[in-house]
Amino acid sequence: MRLIEGTPLAEDASGTPGFADDFEAVLDDTSVHRSTIGCVIPAYNEEESIAQVIESLLGQTRVPDVIHVVVNNTSDRTVAIASSFAGPHEIVTELGEQFTEVFVHDIGRNPDKKVGALNYGYTLVEGYDYLLGVDGDTVADAKAVEQLEAEATSDSRIGGISAIYSIDDKPIKGAVAKFLITGQRSQFAAFNLHNLLRGRNMAVLGGQFSIFSTQALRDVMAENHQSTPWVKDSEVEDSLLSLQIKSAGYLTKISPFARANVGGMTTLRALDAQQVKWTYGAIELMWPGQRGDTKGQPFHPNLRVRWLENFGMLTNLFVRVAFVALLAGSLSIGAFVFSPWWLLPPLVAILLNTRMALTMQNRNARDILFAVTLVPAEVYMWLRLSYFARSWTRFLSRKKVDNWAMQAKAERGAGLGHWTPLIVLVAVVVAMVVIWSMLGPMVQSTILWIGWPIVGVVTVLQTLSMFFKLIRRQHGYKV
Repeated sequence: MRLIEGTPLAEDASGTPGFADDFEAVLDDTSVHRSTIGCVIPAYNEEESIAQVIESLLGQTRVPDVIHVVVNNTSDRTVAIASSFAGPHEIVTELGEQFTEVFVHDIGRNPDKKVGALNYGYTLVEGYDYLLGVDGDTVADAKAVEQLEAEATSDSRIGGISAIYSIDDKPIKGAVAKFLITGQRSQFAAFNLHNLLRGRNMAVLGGQFSIFSTQALRDVMAENHQSTPWVKDSEVEDSLLSLQIKSAGYLTKISPFARANVGGMTTLRALDAQQVKWTYGAIELMWPGQRGDTKGQPFHPNLRVRWLENFGMLTNLFVRVAFVALLAGSLSIGAFVFSPWWLLPPLVAILLNTRMALTMQNRNARDILFAVTLVPAEVYMWLRLSYFARSWTRFLSRKKVDNWAMQAKAERGAGLGHWTPLIVLVAVVVAMVVIWSMLGPMVQSTILWIGWPIVGVVTVLQTLSMFFKLIRRQHGYKV
Protein backbone atom coordinates (compact mmCIF):
# COMPACT_ATOMS: atom_id res chain seq x y z
CA MET A 1 0.00 0.00 0.00
CA ARG A 2 1.21 3.52 -0.77
CA LEU A 3 -0.11 6.74 0.69
CA ILE A 4 0.06 9.94 -1.27
CA GLU A 5 -0.17 12.90 1.07
CA GLY A 6 -0.15 16.64 0.76
CA THR A 7 1.58 17.36 4.09
CA PRO A 8 4.16 15.44 6.13
CA LEU A 9 2.68 12.68 8.22
CA ALA A 10 2.49 13.12 11.97
CA GLU A 11 4.86 11.13 14.15
CA ASP A 12 3.72 8.67 16.79
CA ALA A 13 5.17 8.40 20.30
CA SER A 14 8.22 6.56 18.99
CA GLY A 15 8.95 9.31 16.48
CA THR A 16 8.08 7.13 13.50
CA PRO A 17 5.94 8.81 10.87
CA GLY A 18 2.52 7.20 10.89
CA PHE A 19 -0.72 7.83 9.11
CA ALA A 20 -2.91 6.95 12.10
CA ASP A 21 -1.88 9.92 14.27
CA ASP A 22 -2.32 12.35 11.41
CA PHE A 23 -5.77 10.99 10.64
CA GLU A 24 -6.89 10.97 14.28
CA ALA A 25 -5.90 14.62 14.50
CA VAL A 26 -8.37 15.42 11.76
CA LEU A 27 -11.14 13.77 13.75
CA ASP A 28 -10.09 15.44 17.02
CA ASP A 29 -10.12 18.88 15.41
CA THR A 30 -13.67 18.48 14.11
CA SER A 31 -16.27 20.67 15.77
CA VAL A 32 -18.29 18.93 18.47
CA HIS A 33 -21.31 21.03 17.58
CA ARG A 34 -22.17 19.07 14.48
CA SER A 35 -22.08 15.52 13.18
CA THR A 36 -18.91 14.23 11.55
CA ILE A 37 -18.74 12.91 8.00
CA GLY A 38 -15.96 10.79 6.55
CA CYS A 39 -16.01 10.47 2.76
CA VAL A 40 -14.73 7.37 0.96
CA ILE A 41 -14.14 7.37 -2.81
CA PRO A 42 -13.33 3.90 -4.21
CA ALA A 43 -11.53 4.56 -7.48
CA TYR A 44 -10.52 2.23 -10.29
CA ASN A 45 -9.07 3.77 -13.47
CA GLU A 46 -10.84 7.10 -12.95
CA GLU A 47 -8.22 9.45 -14.38
CA GLU A 48 -10.79 11.23 -16.54
CA SER A 49 -13.17 12.06 -13.69
CA ILE A 50 -11.42 11.88 -10.31
CA ALA A 51 -10.30 15.52 -10.31
CA GLN A 52 -13.84 16.76 -10.97
CA VAL A 53 -15.20 14.45 -8.25
CA ILE A 54 -12.79 15.78 -5.60
CA GLU A 55 -13.35 19.37 -6.72
CA SER A 56 -17.12 18.92 -6.35
CA LEU A 57 -16.63 17.65 -2.77
CA LEU A 58 -14.33 20.53 -1.89
CA GLY A 59 -16.93 22.87 -3.38
CA GLN A 60 -19.76 21.63 -1.16
CA THR A 61 -21.54 24.03 1.17
CA ARG A 62 -21.00 21.36 3.83
CA VAL A 63 -17.56 19.90 3.18
CA PRO A 64 -16.90 16.35 4.48
CA ASP A 65 -14.56 16.38 7.50
CA VAL A 66 -12.14 14.08 5.73
CA ILE A 67 -11.93 12.65 2.21
CA HIS A 68 -10.24 9.31 1.54
CA VAL A 69 -9.59 8.33 -2.08
CA VAL A 70 -9.00 4.57 -2.11
CA VAL A 71 -7.42 3.61 -5.43
CA ASN A 72 -7.42 -0.08 -6.29
CA ASN A 73 -6.26 -2.21 -9.24
CA THR A 74 -5.60 0.93 -11.22
CA SER A 75 -3.50 1.04 -14.35
CA ASP A 76 -3.88 4.72 -15.22
CA ARG A 77 -3.01 8.09 -13.63
CA THR A 78 -5.76 8.11 -11.01
CA VAL A 79 -3.29 8.18 -8.11
CA ALA A 80 -1.17 10.95 -9.58
CA ILE A 81 -4.17 13.16 -10.35
CA ALA A 82 -5.85 12.60 -7.00
CA SER A 83 -2.63 13.23 -5.12
CA SER A 84 -2.58 16.81 -6.38
CA PHE A 85 -5.49 17.44 -3.99
CA ALA A 86 -3.96 15.60 -1.01
CA GLY A 87 -3.47 17.54 2.19
CA PRO A 88 -5.41 20.01 4.32
CA HIS A 89 -7.95 22.43 2.88
CA GLU A 90 -9.49 25.43 4.61
CA ILE A 91 -12.69 26.40 2.85
CA VAL A 92 -15.08 29.29 3.47
CA THR A 93 -18.69 28.59 2.45
CA GLU A 94 -22.06 30.10 3.23
CA LEU A 95 -22.07 27.91 6.34
CA GLY A 96 -18.81 29.44 7.57
CA GLU A 97 -15.17 28.42 7.65
CA GLN A 98 -14.60 24.69 7.28
CA PHE A 99 -11.62 22.37 7.33
CA THR A 100 -11.07 19.07 5.61
CA GLU A 101 -8.15 16.94 4.58
CA VAL A 102 -7.76 14.75 1.53
CA PHE A 103 -5.87 11.46 1.75
CA VAL A 104 -5.06 9.25 -1.22
CA HIS A 105 -4.42 5.55 -0.70
CA ASP A 106 -3.09 3.29 -3.42
CA ILE A 107 -3.88 -0.18 -2.08
CA GLY A 108 -2.51 -1.85 -5.21
CA ARG A 109 -3.95 -5.13 -6.35
CA ASN A 110 -7.21 -5.79 -4.58
CA PRO A 111 -9.03 -9.06 -5.36
CA ASP A 112 -12.24 -7.78 -3.77
CA LYS A 113 -12.34 -4.79 -6.14
CA LYS A 114 -14.81 -2.05 -5.13
CA VAL A 115 -15.96 -3.99 -2.06
CA GLY A 116 -12.38 -4.21 -0.82
CA ALA A 117 -11.83 -0.49 -1.39
CA LEU A 118 -15.04 0.42 0.46
CA ASN A 119 -14.17 -1.76 3.42
CA TYR A 120 -10.67 -0.31 3.54
CA GLY A 121 -12.20 3.15 3.58
CA TYR A 122 -14.64 2.16 6.31
CA THR A 123 -11.78 1.30 8.66
CA LEU A 124 -10.56 4.88 8.23
CA VAL A 125 -13.85 6.59 9.03
CA GLU A 126 -15.63 4.21 11.41
CA GLY A 127 -15.11 6.74 14.21
CA TYR A 128 -17.21 9.32 12.38
CA ASP A 129 -20.98 9.64 12.61
CA TYR A 130 -21.53 9.13 8.90
CA LEU A 131 -19.78 7.53 5.96
CA LEU A 132 -20.34 9.29 2.64
CA GLY A 133 -19.74 6.87 -0.23
CA VAL A 134 -18.94 8.51 -3.56
CA ASP A 135 -18.07 6.75 -6.80
CA GLY A 136 -15.01 7.91 -8.69
CA ASP A 137 -17.13 9.26 -11.55
CA THR A 138 -19.94 10.95 -9.58
CA VAL A 139 -20.21 14.72 -9.32
CA ALA A 140 -22.73 16.14 -6.84
CA ASP A 141 -24.58 19.44 -6.66
CA ALA A 142 -23.03 21.93 -4.26
CA LYS A 143 -25.63 21.42 -1.51
CA ALA A 144 -25.83 17.62 -1.74
CA VAL A 145 -23.81 16.78 1.38
CA GLU A 146 -25.56 19.48 3.41
CA GLN A 147 -28.97 18.15 2.37
CA LEU A 148 -28.10 14.51 3.05
CA GLU A 149 -26.67 15.36 6.48
CA ALA A 150 -29.68 17.47 7.44
CA GLU A 151 -32.10 14.64 6.79
CA ALA A 152 -29.87 11.96 8.33
CA THR A 153 -29.52 13.89 11.59
CA SER A 154 -33.24 14.67 11.72
CA ASP A 155 -34.22 11.04 12.37
CA SER A 156 -32.07 8.51 14.21
CA ARG A 157 -33.99 5.69 12.50
CA ILE A 158 -32.39 6.52 9.15
CA GLY A 159 -29.57 4.13 8.32
CA GLY A 160 -28.76 5.58 4.92
CA ILE A 161 -29.90 8.14 2.37
CA SER A 162 -29.25 8.21 -1.35
CA ALA A 163 -29.13 11.23 -3.61
CA ILE A 164 -31.26 11.53 -6.75
CA TYR A 165 -29.12 10.29 -9.64
CA SER A 166 -28.96 11.43 -13.23
CA ILE A 167 -26.32 11.79 -15.93
CA ASP A 168 -24.87 15.01 -17.29
CA ASP A 169 -25.26 14.66 -21.05
CA LYS A 170 -23.60 17.93 -22.05
CA PRO A 171 -20.09 16.46 -22.55
CA ILE A 172 -21.40 13.47 -24.53
CA LYS A 173 -20.42 13.28 -28.21
CA GLY A 174 -21.71 11.03 -30.95
CA ALA A 175 -25.24 10.01 -31.97
CA VAL A 176 -25.15 6.52 -30.42
CA ALA A 177 -23.65 7.77 -27.15
CA LYS A 178 -26.23 10.56 -26.88
CA PHE A 179 -29.06 8.10 -27.53
CA LEU A 180 -27.80 5.68 -24.87
CA ILE A 181 -27.28 8.44 -22.30
CA THR A 182 -30.77 9.83 -22.93
CA GLY A 183 -32.20 6.35 -22.37
CA GLN A 184 -30.25 5.99 -19.13
CA ARG A 185 -31.42 9.42 -17.96
CA SER A 186 -35.01 8.32 -18.54
CA GLN A 187 -34.35 5.03 -16.75
CA PHE A 188 -32.85 6.83 -13.73
CA ALA A 189 -35.77 9.27 -13.66
CA ALA A 190 -38.34 6.46 -13.55
CA PHE A 191 -36.42 4.66 -10.82
CA ASN A 192 -36.00 7.80 -8.71
CA LEU A 193 -39.64 8.84 -9.03
CA HIS A 194 -40.87 5.37 -8.14
CA ASN A 195 -38.88 5.44 -4.90
CA LEU A 196 -39.92 9.00 -4.06
CA LEU A 197 -43.58 8.06 -4.43
CA ARG A 198 -43.10 5.06 -2.13
CA GLY A 199 -42.70 7.31 0.89
CA ARG A 200 -39.13 8.05 -0.22
CA ASN A 201 -38.20 4.51 0.81
CA MET A 202 -35.15 3.55 -1.21
CA ALA A 203 -34.81 -0.08 -2.23
CA VAL A 204 -31.12 0.36 -3.08
CA LEU A 205 -28.79 2.91 -1.49
CA GLY A 206 -26.66 3.34 -4.57
CA GLY A 207 -22.97 3.62 -3.90
CA GLN A 208 -22.69 6.50 -6.34
CA PHE A 209 -23.53 9.13 -3.69
CA SER A 210 -25.10 7.92 -0.44
CA ILE A 211 -24.56 8.69 3.23
CA PHE A 212 -24.62 5.89 5.82
CA SER A 213 -24.90 6.00 9.59
CA THR A 214 -21.77 4.27 10.90
CA GLN A 215 -23.85 3.04 13.84
CA ALA A 216 -26.15 1.31 11.35
CA LEU A 217 -23.12 -0.23 9.64
CA ARG A 218 -21.83 -1.52 12.98
CA ASP A 219 -25.24 -3.03 13.74
CA VAL A 220 -25.29 -4.70 10.32
CA MET A 221 -21.89 -6.26 10.96
CA ALA A 222 -22.94 -7.52 14.39
CA GLU A 223 -26.27 -8.90 13.21
CA ASN A 224 -24.79 -10.70 10.20
CA HIS A 225 -21.53 -11.81 11.88
CA GLN A 226 -19.48 -9.82 9.38
CA SER A 227 -16.11 -8.21 9.94
CA THR A 228 -16.86 -5.55 7.32
CA PRO A 229 -20.02 -3.71 6.17
CA TRP A 230 -19.72 -4.77 2.54
CA VAL A 231 -19.25 -8.42 1.60
CA LYS A 232 -18.04 -9.90 -1.67
CA ASP A 233 -20.77 -12.57 -1.87
CA SER A 234 -22.92 -10.27 -3.99
CA GLU A 235 -22.02 -8.42 -7.20
CA VAL A 236 -24.46 -5.68 -6.22
CA GLU A 237 -22.83 -4.82 -2.92
CA ASP A 238 -24.95 -1.71 -2.42
CA SER A 239 -28.21 -3.68 -2.81
CA LEU A 240 -27.15 -6.33 -0.29
CA LEU A 241 -26.06 -3.72 2.25
CA SER A 242 -29.36 -1.88 1.79
CA LEU A 243 -31.26 -5.09 2.61
CA GLN A 244 -29.14 -5.63 5.70
CA ILE A 245 -29.60 -2.05 6.92
CA LYS A 246 -33.36 -2.43 6.52
CA SER A 247 -33.31 -5.80 8.30
CA ALA A 248 -31.37 -4.23 11.17
CA GLY A 249 -34.36 -1.96 11.84
CA TYR A 250 -33.22 1.19 10.04
CA LEU A 251 -34.82 3.21 7.26
CA THR A 252 -33.30 3.44 3.79
CA LYS A 253 -34.35 6.69 2.12
CA ILE A 254 -33.92 8.75 -1.02
CA SER A 255 -33.46 12.49 -0.62
CA PRO A 256 -35.94 14.71 -2.47
CA PHE A 257 -33.30 17.44 -2.71
CA ALA A 258 -29.71 16.12 -2.97
CA ARG A 259 -28.62 15.43 -6.53
CA ALA A 260 -25.62 13.89 -8.21
CA ASN A 261 -24.57 13.13 -11.77
CA VAL A 262 -23.09 9.68 -12.26
CA GLY A 263 -20.99 8.28 -15.04
CA GLY A 264 -23.05 6.87 -17.90
CA MET A 265 -22.35 4.09 -20.39
CA THR A 266 -21.71 5.50 -23.85
CA THR A 267 -21.33 2.25 -25.82
CA LEU A 268 -23.62 -0.73 -26.33
CA ARG A 269 -20.87 -3.00 -25.07
CA ALA A 270 -20.46 -1.13 -21.77
CA LEU A 271 -24.20 -0.65 -21.22
CA ASP A 272 -24.82 -4.35 -21.80
CA ALA A 273 -22.19 -5.37 -19.23
CA GLN A 274 -23.42 -2.89 -16.61
CA GLN A 275 -27.12 -3.72 -16.93
CA VAL A 276 -26.52 -7.47 -16.97
CA LYS A 277 -24.40 -7.16 -13.81
CA TRP A 278 -27.09 -5.13 -12.05
CA THR A 279 -29.93 -7.45 -13.03
CA TYR A 280 -27.94 -10.62 -12.37
CA GLY A 281 -26.95 -9.39 -8.91
CA ALA A 282 -30.53 -8.44 -8.08
CA ILE A 283 -31.75 -11.89 -9.12
CA GLU A 284 -29.22 -13.47 -6.76
CA LEU A 285 -30.67 -11.52 -3.85
CA MET A 286 -34.20 -12.56 -4.81
CA TRP A 287 -33.42 -16.23 -5.36
CA PRO A 288 -32.50 -18.25 -2.24
CA GLY A 289 -29.31 -20.29 -2.07
CA GLN A 290 -28.09 -19.79 -5.63
CA ARG A 291 -24.55 -18.66 -5.05
CA GLY A 292 -22.01 -19.06 -2.26
CA ASP A 293 -23.10 -17.60 1.06
CA THR A 294 -25.52 -15.08 -0.39
CA LYS A 295 -28.78 -15.52 1.49
CA GLY A 296 -31.63 -15.08 -0.95
CA GLN A 297 -34.38 -13.02 0.64
CA PRO A 298 -37.31 -13.19 -1.80
CA PHE A 299 -39.80 -11.62 0.63
CA HIS A 300 -37.60 -8.81 1.92
CA PRO A 301 -39.48 -5.45 1.78
CA ASN A 302 -36.71 -3.85 -0.28
CA LEU A 303 -37.01 -6.59 -2.90
CA ARG A 304 -40.68 -6.05 -3.66
CA VAL A 305 -39.73 -3.38 -6.16
CA ARG A 306 -37.23 -5.79 -7.72
CA TRP A 307 -39.91 -8.44 -8.22
CA LEU A 308 -42.19 -5.81 -9.77
CA GLU A 309 -39.39 -4.68 -12.08
CA ASN A 310 -38.69 -8.23 -13.25
CA PHE A 311 -42.37 -9.03 -13.70
CA GLY A 312 -42.80 -5.81 -15.67
CA MET A 313 -39.84 -6.64 -17.91
CA LEU A 314 -41.17 -10.17 -18.48
CA THR A 315 -44.56 -8.74 -19.46
CA ASN A 316 -42.94 -6.23 -21.82
CA LEU A 317 -40.89 -9.00 -23.41
CA PHE A 318 -43.91 -11.26 -23.90
CA VAL A 319 -46.16 -8.57 -25.37
CA ARG A 320 -43.58 -7.29 -27.84
CA VAL A 321 -42.34 -10.66 -29.04
CA ALA A 322 -45.85 -12.13 -29.25
CA PHE A 323 -47.24 -9.07 -31.06
CA VAL A 324 -44.48 -9.07 -33.68
CA ALA A 325 -44.78 -12.84 -34.18
CA LEU A 326 -48.57 -12.77 -34.48
CA LEU A 327 -48.49 -9.74 -36.76
CA ALA A 328 -46.00 -11.43 -39.07
CA GLY A 329 -48.04 -14.63 -39.03
CA SER A 330 -51.28 -12.78 -39.79
CA LEU A 331 -49.74 -10.85 -42.68
CA SER A 332 -48.26 -14.01 -44.15
CA ILE A 333 -51.70 -15.54 -44.66
CA GLY A 334 -53.59 -12.29 -45.27
CA ALA A 335 -55.52 -12.53 -42.02
CA PHE A 336 -54.55 -9.26 -40.36
CA VAL A 337 -57.36 -6.79 -39.69
CA PHE A 338 -56.32 -3.38 -38.35
CA SER A 339 -58.12 -2.05 -35.29
CA PRO A 340 -57.73 1.54 -34.05
CA TRP A 341 -57.71 0.18 -30.49
CA TRP A 342 -54.11 -0.93 -31.05
CA LEU A 343 -53.12 2.75 -31.21
CA LEU A 344 -54.20 3.31 -27.61
CA PRO A 345 -51.27 1.56 -25.85
CA PRO A 346 -48.60 3.54 -27.79
CA LEU A 347 -50.52 6.77 -27.11
CA VAL A 348 -50.65 6.12 -23.35
CA ALA A 349 -46.98 5.16 -23.43
CA ILE A 350 -46.10 8.46 -25.12
CA LEU A 351 -48.09 10.44 -22.55
CA LEU A 352 -46.47 8.55 -19.66
CA ASN A 353 -42.96 8.96 -21.09
CA THR A 354 -43.59 12.66 -21.69
CA ARG A 355 -44.85 13.23 -18.16
CA MET A 356 -41.79 11.40 -16.85
CA ALA A 357 -39.52 13.61 -18.94
CA LEU A 358 -41.24 16.72 -17.60
CA THR A 359 -40.47 15.65 -14.02
CA MET A 360 -36.74 15.74 -14.76
CA GLN A 361 -35.26 18.84 -13.16
CA ASN A 362 -32.49 19.21 -15.74
CA ARG A 363 -34.42 17.99 -18.75
CA ASN A 364 -33.54 19.16 -22.23
CA ALA A 365 -35.01 18.97 -25.72
CA ARG A 366 -33.47 15.54 -26.29
CA ASP A 367 -35.25 14.12 -23.24
CA ILE A 368 -38.60 15.42 -24.50
CA LEU A 369 -38.07 14.15 -28.05
CA PHE A 370 -37.03 10.76 -26.66
CA ALA A 371 -40.43 10.55 -24.99
CA VAL A 372 -42.85 12.06 -27.52
CA THR A 373 -41.48 10.35 -30.62
CA LEU A 374 -41.75 6.92 -28.92
CA VAL A 375 -39.36 5.19 -31.35
CA PRO A 376 -36.14 5.98 -29.39
CA ALA A 377 -37.79 4.90 -26.14
CA GLU A 378 -39.02 1.71 -27.81
CA VAL A 379 -35.55 0.90 -29.19
CA TYR A 380 -34.04 1.47 -25.76
CA MET A 381 -36.69 -0.80 -24.22
CA TRP A 382 -35.71 -3.59 -26.63
CA LEU A 383 -32.10 -3.14 -25.51
CA ARG A 384 -33.14 -3.42 -21.87
CA LEU A 385 -35.18 -6.52 -22.67
CA SER A 386 -32.12 -8.14 -24.23
CA TYR A 387 -30.11 -7.40 -21.07
CA PHE A 388 -32.96 -8.80 -18.97
CA ALA A 389 -33.05 -12.02 -20.98
CA ARG A 390 -29.24 -12.37 -20.86
CA SER A 391 -29.20 -11.87 -17.09
CA TRP A 392 -31.77 -14.59 -16.42
CA THR A 393 -30.15 -16.94 -18.93
CA ARG A 394 -26.75 -16.47 -17.31
CA PHE A 395 -28.22 -16.90 -13.85
CA LEU A 396 -30.21 -20.05 -14.63
CA SER A 397 -27.22 -21.61 -16.40
CA ARG A 398 -25.45 -21.64 -13.00
CA LYS A 399 -22.24 -20.84 -14.80
CA LYS A 400 -19.82 -19.02 -12.50
CA VAL A 401 -18.95 -15.64 -13.98
CA ASP A 402 -17.23 -12.50 -12.76
CA ASN A 403 -19.61 -9.77 -13.91
CA TRP A 404 -17.37 -7.06 -12.41
CA ALA A 405 -14.48 -8.22 -14.59
CA MET A 406 -16.75 -8.45 -17.62
CA GLN A 407 -17.97 -4.89 -17.10
CA ALA A 408 -14.41 -3.60 -16.72
CA LYS A 409 -13.46 -5.44 -19.90
CA ALA A 410 -16.45 -3.99 -21.75
CA GLU A 411 -15.65 -0.44 -20.63
CA ARG A 412 -12.15 -0.92 -22.07
CA GLY A 413 -13.79 -1.71 -25.42
CA ALA A 414 -13.20 -5.47 -25.35
CA GLY A 415 -15.61 -8.38 -25.55
CA LEU A 416 -18.38 -9.33 -27.96
CA GLY A 417 -21.04 -10.55 -25.55
CA HIS A 418 -23.32 -7.63 -26.31
CA TRP A 419 -23.96 -9.12 -29.76
CA THR A 420 -25.34 -12.34 -28.26
CA PRO A 421 -28.98 -11.14 -28.03
CA LEU A 422 -28.97 -10.09 -31.70
CA ILE A 423 -27.50 -13.43 -32.81
CA VAL A 424 -30.05 -15.33 -30.72
CA LEU A 425 -32.88 -13.15 -32.06
CA VAL A 426 -31.90 -13.84 -35.67
CA ALA A 427 -31.69 -17.57 -34.96
CA VAL A 428 -35.10 -17.59 -33.25
CA VAL A 429 -36.72 -15.60 -36.10
CA VAL A 430 -35.31 -17.98 -38.71
CA ALA A 431 -36.52 -20.98 -36.70
CA MET A 432 -40.00 -19.51 -36.25
CA VAL A 433 -40.30 -18.73 -39.97
CA VAL A 434 -39.30 -22.28 -40.88
CA ILE A 435 -41.70 -23.81 -38.35
CA TRP A 436 -44.54 -21.50 -39.41
CA SER A 437 -44.06 -22.43 -43.06
CA MET A 438 -44.29 -26.12 -42.16
CA LEU A 439 -47.66 -25.75 -40.45
CA GLY A 440 -50.92 -26.25 -42.28
CA PRO A 441 -53.47 -23.42 -42.75
CA MET A 442 -55.74 -24.86 -40.06
CA VAL A 443 -52.98 -24.94 -37.45
CA GLN A 444 -51.81 -21.45 -38.40
CA SER A 445 -55.33 -20.08 -38.03
CA THR A 446 -55.75 -21.80 -34.67
CA ILE A 447 -52.53 -20.30 -33.34
CA LEU A 448 -53.64 -16.83 -34.41
CA TRP A 449 -57.15 -17.39 -33.02
CA ILE A 450 -55.70 -18.30 -29.58
CA GLY A 451 -52.72 -15.96 -29.59
CA TRP A 452 -54.34 -12.62 -30.41
CA PRO A 453 -56.85 -12.67 -27.51
CA ILE A 454 -54.07 -13.54 -25.04
CA VAL A 455 -51.88 -10.71 -26.27
CA GLY A 456 -54.89 -8.42 -26.28
CA VAL A 457 -55.79 -9.13 -22.65
CA VAL A 458 -52.20 -8.68 -21.45
CA THR A 459 -51.88 -5.46 -23.45
CA VAL A 460 -55.09 -4.08 -21.93
CA LEU A 461 -53.83 -4.81 -18.42
CA GLN A 462 -50.47 -3.28 -19.23
CA THR A 463 -52.13 -0.19 -20.68
CA LEU A 464 -54.27 0.20 -17.55
CA SER A 465 -51.13 0.01 -15.43
CA MET A 466 -49.51 2.77 -17.52
CA PHE A 467 -52.69 4.85 -17.28
CA PHE A 468 -52.78 4.67 -13.47
CA LYS A 469 -49.11 5.74 -13.39
CA LEU A 470 -49.98 8.59 -15.73
CA ILE A 471 -52.74 10.01 -13.52
CA ARG A 472 -50.97 9.35 -10.22
CA ARG A 473 -50.14 12.45 -8.18
CA GLN A 474 -46.42 13.20 -8.16
CA HIS A 475 -46.51 15.65 -5.23
CA GLY A 476 -44.26 18.11 -6.99
CA TYR A 477 -41.21 15.84 -6.98
CA LYS A 478 -38.52 16.58 -9.51
CA VAL A 479 -36.04 13.93 -10.54
